[in-house]
Amino acid sequence: MKKPIVALLYDFDSTLARSDMQNFGFIPALGMTPAEFWKETTDFSQKHGIERTLSYLFMMKKKCEEKGIPMTREWLGDMGKEVEFFPGVLTWFDRINAFGQENGIKVEHYLVSSGNAEIVAGTKIAGQFKEIYACEFLFDPMTGLPLWPKQVVNFTQKTQYFFRISKGVYDANDDVGVNEKTLERRIPYSNIIYIGDGMTDIPAMILAKNNGGKSIAVYPQGREDKVASLVHDGRVNYAFLADYTKGSRMEKAVQLIIQGVAIAERLGTGEGRI
Repeated sequence: MKKPIVALLYDFDSTLARSDMQNFGFIPALGMTPAEFWKETTDFSQKHGIERTLSYLFMMKKKCEEKGIPMTREWLGDMGKEVEFFPGVLTWFDRINAFGQENGIKVEHYLVSSGNAEIVAGTKIAGQFKEIYACEFLFDPMTGLPLWPKQVVNFTQKTQYFFRISKGVYDANDDVGVNEKTLERRIPYSNIIYIGDGMTDIPAMILAKNNGGKSIAVYPQGREDKVASLVHDGRVNYAFLADYTKGSRMEKAVQLIIQGVAIAERLGTGEGRI
């Protein structure tokens, strides 16, 4: 018998990682502080009217050129090794997968981030995701250096991946498949959980919540204020401390959602099977 699927979609920066992924290895390698790099990015964006995600990609390339650093795919991957995660993240995926298996559910993990895919590829958790959707560079095959942004995922563009994942249309360049009317989805909306950290995730959080899925906002220790408005305005289902350890409130909530899908399946009301 085919198992129903539960899909967990994650933001990365300040959701799984403790802050922006560039803050750990990339920015220190430039001899800058995160505050300096992000201020220059903001100033550049405001001065030229450039969308902020495009601005940070430009500044990554520009600063490496100024410092004489060859920003190859491999070098960016090395920067990913420096990323620090919230408690429990490194064992989270295997634990949730095992819990799903115990309840007759297949769990799949997807990353939907405005961060840099090349850095993510070098992190300890990159192999846990079925698909990684994030900003990417196009690299010159001769020099190995970036030429242009290949893929950009800004805050509102995150919403398209909700539909791609539901339909099983994973190619980010397949505009036909993602827009075609589909009677049967690989993963129903009700089986999707979106996990993010704040304002930049609001469109995706609302989309998940309003279509029968679940949205979860996470916050670092002592920073409940980061998500207070999301809860007050009804934009998320839940808000938890960014604690992914065994037995945490976060883990228990996700387990209950998975059990709810399993119960619906046994009652004959579930949909998404593989």
